[in-house]
Amino acid sequence: MADQDRTKDLVEQVRAAAAAGTSLRIVGSDSKAFYGRATEGLPLELAGHRGIVSYEPTELVLTARGGTPLGEIEQALAGQGQMLPFDPPRFGDGSGGTLGGAVAAGLAGPGRPWRGAPRDLVLGVKVLDGQGRVQSFGGQVMKNVAGYDLARLMAGALGTLGVLLEVSFKVLPRPAEDLTLVLELDAEQALGTMRDLAARPVPLAGACHLEDRLYLLLSGNRSGVEAWAGQIGGERHAEADLWARLRDQRLEFFRRDASLWRLSLPPASNCREHAGALLDWAGAQRWLYTDRAAEQVRAEAAHHGGHATLFRGGDRGGEVFQPLDPVRWRLHQGLKRTFDPRGILNPGRLYPGL
Repeated sequence: MADQDRTKDLVEQVRAAAAAGTSLRIVGSDSKAFYGRATEGLPLELAGHRGIVSYEPTELVLTARGGTPLGEIEQALAGQGQMLPFDPPRFGDGSGGTLGGAVAAGLAGPGRPWRGAPRDLVLGVKVLDGQGRVQSFGGQVMKNVAGYDLARLMAGALGTLGVLLEVSFKVLPRPAEDLTLVLELDAEQALGTMRDLAARPVPLAGACHLEDRLYLLLSGNRSGVEAWAGQIGGERHAEADLWARLRDQRLEFFRRDASLWRLSLPPASNCREHAGALLDWAGAQRWLYTDRAAEQVRAEAAHHGGHATLFRGGDRGGEVFQPLDPVRWRLHQGLKRTFDPRGILNPGRLYPGL
């Protein structure tokens, strides 16, 4: 499909929906349609609104339309020896996903603690709000902070605040060497090892634990990677696509037909309540299958200073994300009224009533 700017058509559709009070369901590749609460509405198709608008390799900045496939962006970056740092999940067979959907979901790959989240790397956005107005926030360089926080608001909003027409983001040089080490450790031992490594200048770009094995991804220049590999020990892992399969949930662990919870916790939190969980992000992100009540799962996460999301399965019409306290709820309501006063954009996708 050829690159094209469908802004005018999208504006007309949103204005017509706002005038009629018709709900819209924003659709890119639909690779993350399962994520968040169930929402209904006429589809607002972004897949045709695609193309790289500008790319300055020397400035480490790329701007692309919201419907641009992630694969197309990665191909352009690879040609210049660069990469998309937050490495967004694709899900499914790993081939889907658009830039707008990746930013709207706010999800990141295994390297997130070391390379950043979408909100950390978004420099600016062009947004179509719920009244059919095109607004721009931020810029194309890190020092341009005018409206920067508003641009970051779009990361993780699941399209409830606006349609991402364009996104400018920071890119990084691709490391010269990647090496995965495997150590035979139980969950508590793995957490202790990851805590020790966090206090040292190890070139980590991934750290996950599954089935009594700790996997560590070292990334950087060849001599540095080899030196640290010698200090850490363990076996060298031969599967080059391990981290992509973890990112896209294509590992055997993710093939169960049960409710999957995503726990965001301080990395040092103990694992006794999370037996059988997959630990990612050096323990800060945990994937857990459980039949315990949602209130209990969330209470345990809050006890450790974190929060819990019903990521896949379960009741998609209930509370999927950690419920907000009254102050945060009022802030979310105020933002929704400002960007989408008629409440037509992905209604209820994030929280009931938003």
